[in-house]
Amino acid sequence: MTCCDAAAGLNLMDEKQTRIEALRGAAIQLENKHFQSDFVIADMHCAACIAKLERGFEGEKGIKRVRANLSLKRLSVVWEEGQTSPDKIETHIRSLGFSSNPFDLSSLSNTQDKQSRELAMALGIAGFAAMNVMLLSVSVWSGADAATTQLFHLISGVIAIPAVFYSGQPFFKSAFSALRVGRLNMDVPISLAVLLALGMSVIESLTGGAEAYFDAAVSLLFFLLIGRYLDHLMRRRARHAVDQLSHLTNKGAIVILKDGRPMYRPLQEIKPGDCIEVKPGDRIPLDCNLITQEAKFDRSLVTGESVPVSLEKGAEVEAGTLLLNSPARMEVLRAEDRSFIANIVKLMEAAEGSRNTYVRVADRMAQIYAPAVHLLAFFTFICWMIATGDWHISLYTAIAVLIVTCPCALGLAVPVVHVIAATRLFKHGIMMKDGSALERAAEIDTVFFDKTGTLTSGGSEDVCIKGDESLLALAKTLAEASSHPYARAISCQIAIAPARCENLVVQEHVGDGVEARVGDFRIRLGRADWVRVINPKAGDGAVICADNTGRSVSFELREALRSGAYKAVQDLKKTVSDILLLSGDAEQRVRAVAHNTNIQTILANQRPDDKINAIKAATNQGSKVLMVGDGLNDAAALSQAHVSVAPASACDVGRSAADFVFTRENLEAVPQILLIARKAAWLVKQNFALALLYNCIAVPCAMAGVVSPLFAALAMSFSSIVVIANSMRLNLHGHTKRDRVDYSNTNFGVQAA
Repeated sequence: MTCCDAAAGLNLMDEKQTRIEALRGAAIQLENKHFQSDFVIADMHCAACIAKLERGFEGEKGIKRVRANLSLKRLSVVWEEGQTSPDKIETHIRSLGFSSNPFDLSSLSNTQDKQSRELAMALGIAGFAAMNVMLLSVSVWSGADAATTQLFHLISGVIAIPAVFYSGQPFFKSAFSALRVGRLNMDVPISLAVLLALGMSVIESLTGGAEAYFDAAVSLLFFLLIGRYLDHLMRRRARHAVDQLSHLTNKGAIVILKDGRPMYRPLQEIKPGDCIEVKPGDRIPLDCNLITQEAKFDRSLVTGESVPVSLEKGAEVEAGTLLLNSPARMEVLRAEDRSFIANIVKLMEAAEGSRNTYVRVADRMAQIYAPAVHLLAFFTFICWMIATGDWHISLYTAIAVLIVTCPCALGLAVPVVHVIAATRLFKHGIMMKDGSALERAAEIDTVFFDKTGTLTSGGSEDVCIKGDESLLALAKTLAEASSHPYARAISCQIAIAPARCENLVVQEHVGDGVEARVGDFRIRLGRADWVRVINPKAGDGAVICADNTGRSVSFELREALRSGAYKAVQDLKKTVSDILLLSGDAEQRVRAVAHNTNIQTILANQRPDDKINAIKAATNQGSKVLMVGDGLNDAAALSQAHVSVAPASACDVGRSAADFVFTRENLEAVPQILLIARKAAWLVKQNFALALLYNCIAVPCAMAGVVSPLFAALAMSFSSIVVIANSMRLNLHGHTKRDRVDYSNTNFGVQAA
């Protein structure tokens, strides 16, 4: 071995080790020993590819979950540490016949731009070749003699052969990768059809035959590329909002080092705890805590309201928020892949990656596509050979069958609609966590509302305090330990500082309140009946604070309805059969809110298990229940419901349990979810009908010899375009000025009507 060989070997080892470290660094830890690795799969083109990738990991050691996203060309793999690793996963992806790279939004954009350029170049060359070959073919068809015909055939071959091998690369590479690992995809029959047409033409030209099909081969490729290029553009158009979000923040930020020196660093290198400086007019690149004493921000990305907001030192500022007045320094809270914008993007991407009923149907049909189309083409060839004895006509007809039977339209029927629906919801300030929830939301006929923090704003117009004021300091201590809206309101109304007691053990009891203990001393803040357990003499009030020494203080809260609550309920009454208000609060207070929102049915004094039982009872009677809630005590009910919705102000557990999260104060988001879900479900059904109708008409026509390969290519491309265009109609339903979102200026969010 020479020194050069040794050096080359070391370089390869270094590159491999660097690659392994990059893959491990990109993995996201979920819980315990579970991690998620995301990959860009550039040659994933159809539902059959999705099925191959997801099923290819079945039985693999350490793999917990696999999801493929066609629009993003993204594969997400959840794996267990110690059982497998990202580099082994990547090796397995390649063994399935796919190339892969670690996923990030910038690499995705670069990959898509490269694909656009390659498809455009291939399309241009195929179009140029098709025009010239067609001109030569017209001369042959017009009655040229035998010598001229053969010459024109040879010239056509000189033009067509290099054009086909260059422009056909998107299909040929994909087909070869699939065949190399012993599988079939939609590009295999397409490649076979093009190469058969080209091969027939070469043989005919060299043997002096009367007919050649160079014009068909090149034109066929031209029309196929038109369909693929438009498909590529429409997919990017469908997920325009996600692309815009990914470009909202800069790719880096100024980090203030420990010695006070500023240094620019890419976002990937900025860690929690770092101090960054942001200039006026820039968006905050990561979730941060404000270090500067005070600054003004446009938080319209988060709240939908473009009115400037002043935040003080210590306030949390989400990524994407716009700094308005002066330079500000901030402490980074979360890394780039866990920021507010990253979470929004992930929620929107989840819309397509889900596996609902319609997607599973499309996947199953895509699985049988490749074997079925080859069998149909072979059967067609045999039948025509028996009927005519002419191998030219038989093969020509079989080529048409290979091309016309494409599952692209079927594979696009669901995901494109879901991506557009996620974008529409986002424009209304609604994040969809799972595309299957969109399908379930279309079935809703009953809505359950929580009261406090959901129908009401969570704050209060007034808090009336009665009783022993010596308890107020302790009451504030307990209130600050809870995330309940009442507790927050009480904490704000008590002007004195909270009590600081050593060894005070504070515990929140879901659905009841907060309790603290020091030795034998006990004090509670919460529901009247729960507090009276330790102090039977405690007074009356919406919320009571009492200890076991006989002292008590009550808090009467007058609540304000959440913005849009009344109109949301009235809109829902047009689409659902029943609306109920359930709350853990006293009946009198629940009835008052029900009266103000025109809700007829109430369930008061509901504990968390009572709410679950109410939803179960409605479900057992055949109802499809939508639960809208925000508190810790609503989390179990949100999980129990057919579909669940929570405001962004909800506790972490509530947001995690919900299928939809709305970021704006207005409760009209709830009827918007049902409206968009029903329109999306209708469009999905239309897409399935269009795709099946196309195949029911096109396949028999091709087998009967009525459809030429050229027309088959045109029809196949047209079917995909029709399905995508039909899906885009979701943008037209109920479209108003309020839907228009401008991502480029400071008024990100809802524009004034």
